[in-house]
Amino acid sequence: MSVKPKICFITASELTVRWFLLDQLNALGQHYDVTLIVNTDNADFLVDTGVAVRVLPVRIERKISLWRDGLALLHLMWIMRREKFAAVHSVTPKAGLLAMLAAGICRVPVRIHTFTGQVWATRKGSARRLLKLLDTVTARLTTHLLVDGFKQRDFLIDEQVTTAVRASVLGHGSLHGVDISQFAFKPEVRKVMRQKLNLGLGDVVFIYLGRLNPDKGVLDLAAAFTQAARPNWSWLIVGPDEEKLMPEIMRICESVKEMVHYLGASKHPENEMAAADVLCLPSYREGFNNTVMEAAAMSIPVLASRIYGITDAVVEGETGLLHAPRAVDEIVAKMRLLADDADLRKRLGEQGMQRAQRDFSQAYVTGEVLAFYERVVPLD
Repeated sequence: MSVKPKICFITASELTVRWFLLDQLNALGQHYDVTLIVNTDNADFLVDTGVAVRVLPVRIERKISLWRDGLALLHLMWIMRREKFAAVHSVTPKAGLLAMLAAGICRVPVRIHTFTGQVWATRKGSARRLLKLLDTVTARLTTHLLVDGFKQRDFLIDEQVTTAVRASVLGHGSLHGVDISQFAFKPEVRKVMRQKLNLGLGDVVFIYLGRLNPDKGVLDLAAAFTQAARPNWSWLIVGPDEEKLMPEIMRICESVKEMVHYLGASKHPENEMAAADVLCLPSYREGFNNTVMEAAAMSIPVLASRIYGITDAVVEGETGLLHAPRAVDEIVAKMRLLADDADLRKRLGEQGMQRAQRDFSQAYVTGEVLAFYERVVPLD
């Protein structure tokens, strides 16, 4: 019986694993000996998922700390020298830098990092220069650099973080694709959710789904909804309030506060999506945005900002409408356009569903990842 090649995934967050990596880890585990290194206090956190990979906790914190980051680097080097992995694959910025440094020092033959968006894209001055430099170092330490969207790849090349020769996109993009069976339009769920939220079946419902963070443009969306809203409109806000923005959002929406519903984080976002007519994402920076594709799979049209990461996920005028970042007046106009034209919403939604099923199913994206690994870490 041949021994499976040993590969290692490294990320800084349990949430990244749960949201984006489970399907890939499960599929790769059928062919490779997979270890997952993650910042966690619970090495058994995957037990309930059925994904059978070994989990090694390493304290990789999101904030920069020379002391803690140095300890994490030494810990990673110790593990890599002991395990002798055939490949190390990192996701998320801090984990990527530390993983690629450790793997380079330990001479791991295949070193992979996946870029999923750049924190520094909206920064200025020294903070931008430093964070960009760290991403450039990460990119240069890799043997294989993956990017989760074509427009983001173009951005990284234009910014001289990497080159066209080194950076690639698997398939059509996306880190993990869409579970088509989970994110499917179900009229009965729509009816139940609207009744639960006391929304009329004829109401026009906009939804924001994601972390409440200023860079996501949620304050712009609050201002636009307040200006645009009509009596039969509602806005659902779904996601963790990491930055404590809800008080400011409700202050902006004071005149329409009865139309705004904050539902918190959701374990089954497809249920809240089912109640919606339009998904809004006025973000300032994104990697390939999977929430957009999940909405598309449910035939929900998208209104989003025209930035890389979103322009890979939304075909303007075909699966959704786009606006300039921070352009509140443009958001207002396009919210009203979508609210007033049910035929437009239907056409955009149907075309989005077809594209999601054709190019971004989880099965397709996972298949692309497996094919990539079979090329760079051949099986006996």
